[in-house]
Amino acid sequence: MKKFLAILFCIAVTLSFAACNSGKTVDNSDRTDVIVAMGTGSEPAYGFDPIYGWGSSEHVHEPLIQSTLINTDQDMNFVNDLATDYRCSDDGLIWTFQIRDDAKFTNGDPLTAKDVAFTYNKILSTESTETDMSMLKEARATDDYTVAFELKQPYNAFLYTVAVTGIVPESAYGEGYAENPIGSGRYMLKEWDKGQQAILVVNPDYYGAAPKMDKLVVLFMEEDAALAAVKSGEVDIAYTSAVYSDVEVGGYQLLSFDTVDSRGISLPTVAAGGTRSDGENEYALGNDVTSDLAIRQAMNYAVDRDAMVKNVLNGHGQAAYSVCDGMPWAADLAFDRDLAKAKQLLVDGGWADSDGDGIVEKGDLQAAFDLYYPASDSVRQGLATEFANEMKEIGIEVTIHGESWDNIYTHEYSDPILWGWGSNSPTEAYILNYGPSPSNFASYNNADLDKILDEAMSSLDLNTAYQNFQEAAQYTSVSGDATWVWLANIDHLYFARDDLNVASQKLHPHGHGWSLLNNVNEWTWQ
Repeated sequence: MKKFLAILFCIAVTLSFAACNSGKTVDNSDRTDVIVAMGTGSEPAYGFDPIYGWGSSEHVHEPLIQSTLINTDQDMNFVNDLATDYRCSDDGLIWTFQIRDDAKFTNGDPLTAKDVAFTYNKILSTESTETDMSMLKEARATDDYTVAFELKQPYNAFLYTVAVTGIVPESAYGEGYAENPIGSGRYMLKEWDKGQQAILVVNPDYYGAAPKMDKLVVLFMEEDAALAAVKSGEVDIAYTSAVYSDVEVGGYQLLSFDTVDSRGISLPTVAAGGTRSDGENEYALGNDVTSDLAIRQAMNYAVDRDAMVKNVLNGHGQAAYSVCDGMPWAADLAFDRDLAKAKQLLVDGGWADSDGDGIVEKGDLQAAFDLYYPASDSVRQGLATEFANEMKEIGIEVTIHGESWDNIYTHEYSDPILWGWGSNSPTEAYILNYGPSPSNFASYNNADLDKILDEAMSSLDLNTAYQNFQEAAQYTSVSGDATWVWLANIDHLYFARDDLNVASQKLHPHGHGWSLLNNVNEWTWQ
C-alpha cells in the first residue's frame, strides 16, 4: 500500500520527482509542495470540523483550513488573526472582539461576526464536541464586525481556546462539512482519503500573506511505516520516536523540537470497590495498592528519571515532575532520586517483604498492580518497562500491558495508566487535579485544592493565577499526596530532508501531529 501511494503521488497527483528519489542529489529549490508523514492518531476522528474539535481537541494546533480570531507567535504571545482588537470587561465576564472586514470563506461569502457567534454557540450546544467551551454562556454578534462573548465566570485561559477555534460559515455549515470544509484560512482541503492521506492546497483568497508552500500532502502512517517511507524517499518529513533517533538516512537530518509533552503515570488514590462515570460510561473505581500514600510517594522517589531520558529517549527529553514543567504557572517540584528514602517510606507505611519473595506486602495485600500503556507507542512501552524494572528495586511488582485505547479507557479510574499530556495552556494543570473533572484519573478529592484551582482559573491577574497554580501543585506533588508519577518530557523528533526549511517552530504541545504544521505556510526549500 505504501509503494502504491508513492506511485500515486508521483504520477496521478504529480508531486515532485524529488519525493521518490532517496539518496540521490536533486534540486528541490523550486518546489512549493511538501509531503509529511504523521501518526494514524493524527487523522481527525470527526473530520476537519472545528465544531467537533478540529484544531482545539486534545492535540491542539492551528486549524489551517479555518481562521481563528487570534493565534500565538513563536514566543507564545497572542497575536491577531481575524481579530483587529479585543478587550475584556473589568469583571472578566465579557470579551469583545473587533474583526477584520476583508475575510471571506472559500465559497465566496464574507466572514462576519454572525459566523463567529454561530461557531461558538454551535460548539456550546454540541454534546459530542471535544472542545471545552464550558466556560461560555453565550456568543453574540453586536454588529457585522463585532462579537461579544459572555462567560459564566471569569476564565483567564479563554484566549488559549480562542487561539485554536476555527470559524465556520453559518450559511454553509451542515451535514458533510467535516469531509468538505469551507473556511477562510491559509489552506483548503482538496482531498481526503480516509485512513491514508489528506491533501491541502493554498487558499487563493486568503486575506493574509500568501503561503510559501502551495501544497501539503499528509500521510497517516504507523511509526515503522513512516521510517520506511523516509528510507525509500517517499516523504519529505516524518515523525519518529527516540527509539529510532540514532538511525541515519542519507539526505535526511533528525530535527528535534522543544515541547511541553509530558509522560506520567496516574495513581488512583482511593481504594477499590466503587464506580465512576466518564460521560455516558461507567468504570470501576479505585486501587487498593496505589491508594496507599506510602506506595505513591515511594514510587516517586524510586524512579530514575535521568536514566529513563538516557536509556529510553536516547537523551531527547528531560526529567518531568509535573504536566507543565517550565511553563510560567509551573512550580519547581524537582527532587533527586532516593532509593533509601523510598524504602523507608514503605517501612514506615507498614510494608515489608515478610515471605522473602521480593515483593513487599501489608497484611494480605501485596504491592503489585497492573500498568497500562498504548501498545502502538514504542516510547511508552520503553518507559513502562523501565518503570517496572525500577520498582522491583523497592519491592513493588508492576505488570505492564500494551493495549488499545478502547480498552485502556475502561481502566482509567482503577489502574495506573501511562499517559501523555502537555499544553501551552494552564487548563491541564486544572483538569488533571480538580476533584469533579473526568480527567482527574487519580480520583483525588481535596476541597482546599479545588478552591485554589478555581481561584487560579478565575483570577483577572495572571501573576496571581500563576501563584495559585504553583500553590495547588504542592498538594499533588511527592511532598503532598503524590497523585502521579511524572517521568519525562519528550522532545518531538522528525526525519526531514536536508534542504527542507521548517522555519522557527513554536513550543509543541502533546502529540506528534498537526502542531508541526502551525507555520507550514512559512516553510521553504533551500
